[in-house]
Amino acid sequence: MYEFEVEGTIVGKQRPRVNMYTGNVYTPNKTKDYEEWIKQSFFIKYPKFDIITNRVKIEIIAYLKIPKSTSKKMAEKMLDDEISPLKKPDIDNIAKVVLDAINNYVIKDDIQVSKMSVEKKYSENEKLIIKIEEY
Repeated sequence: MYEFEVEGTIVGKQRPRVNMYTGNVYTPNKTKDYEEWIKQSFFIKYPKFDIITNRVKIEIIAYLKIPKSTSKKMAEKMLDDEISPLKKPDIDNIAKVVLDAINNYVIKDDIQVSKMSVEKKYSENEKLIIKIEEY
C-alpha cells in the first residue's frame, strides 16, 4: 500500500482545449503541472517503488481551505466535519487528475482501479491525501 500527501492548492482536471489555428487538442498547463506535482509528491516518499499491475483500491481525501470570511463558529463546524465543502474543484475532477497522474507511473493502467472513494473536507491547510492499495 502506498499513502502520500500532495501539499498545496488542489487543482481539478480541466477540460481539454483546442488551438483554433492548428486544430490541436491539448491539456491546460495548470492541469499538467498539478499532475506532475502529484507524481513528484509520490516519488519523494517512495523513490524505489514497484508499479502495481493487479486490481487497485484508491482512497482520496481532499482537504480544502476554509474561506477567510468564515466566522469562528462556522470554522469550528467545518473542521469538525459537520459542514462539507460545496465549492470547486468538483469531486470527479479531483479523482480524474489523480488517476491521470498515477496512470503508467504507480499503476500500469487506470482500468485496474475497481474501488474508489473520494471525499472533500475542510482544513487549515489545503492538501490531498492519497492511498493506493493492491488487493
